[in-house]
Amino acid sequence: MTSHSLNLDHMTTERRNSASESLDRMTAEEIVALMNAEDAQVAAAVSAESAAIAQAIDVIADRLAGGGRLIYIGAGTSGRLGVLDASECPPTFNSPPGQVVGLIAGGNVALTSAVEGAEDQPEDAIRDLKVIALSAADVLVGIATSGRTPYVLGGLSYARDVGAYAIGLACNSDSELSHKVQLMIAPVVGPEVITGSSRLKAGTATKMVLNMLSTGAMVRLGKTFGNLMVDLQAKNQKLLERSRRIVAQLTGLSIEETDRHLQRCGGDVKTAIVAHQRQLSPAAARQLLHDVQGHLRNALESPQPED
Repeated sequence: MTSHSLNLDHMTTERRNSASESLDRMTAEEIVALMNAEDAQVAAAVSAESAAIAQAIDVIADRLAGGGRLIYIGAGTSGRLGVLDASECPPTFNSPPGQVVGLIAGGNVALTSAVEGAEDQPEDAIRDLKVIALSAADVLVGIATSGRTPYVLGGLSYARDVGAYAIGLACNSDSELSHKVQLMIAPVVGPEVITGSSRLKAGTATKMVLNMLSTGAMVRLGKTFGNLMVDLQAKNQKLLERSRRIVAQLTGLSIEETDRHLQRCGGDVKTAIVAHQRQLSPAAARQLLHDVQGHLRNALESPQPED
């Protein structure tokens, strides 16, 4: 047995799960019950990392507010989840293109196909980060379920070299990743139903954490009003209807009045709300929002500007 296999043997995510040792003999109903029972452990594992996740949100929001970026880097499932989270920020929060970036070992082809050996090349991560000009203004979140993926470790080492804030996300405790970062998030979900298949509980935990990081940071940046998605981009019928509903809810306008008012405000939800509630022109509403860094609540509660 090599030292490499010994390392794998010591990873929680690589251990055999005693509850699923007879998995191939189970009925479909038994498989569903087992997987549900195993998945029920994930939320508790993520909850145990609440303090670290909250600290990461504050760091990310601060860097984004200062013009920096949130960059995810990973391989395989971890990389795909990072790319997914990054791709969902613009339509959800109207974040500028390039503010949240996802990098995956092997490039875009690895999103749908396995790229042989891509995760084992730390120098590829350095190359990929140089291409996007990683800087000290940015936050790099290295995602590696095992906590030992060379591509991710290489990227985090480079991040430290250039002064970017390095955050690690793994599902094993005391991993190599923890020695490369300033902040570590490690929800330990236990052995998988299929041994080593980290797209299962570990993948679910990773998705939950990434949801919290991007959503929490965007909320801190004023991208919501309460729990309403006021900074969305209405690029399809569903989002257009959501825009209308939000403006109508917050202004008391009828749907017909809302349509006219949104058109007058260029379709921008926050501008429409501020213009109506503060009795301002669209231009003055936009300026007020700019003055309060886009925070709708602050715009509604600030002293009345001159129109």
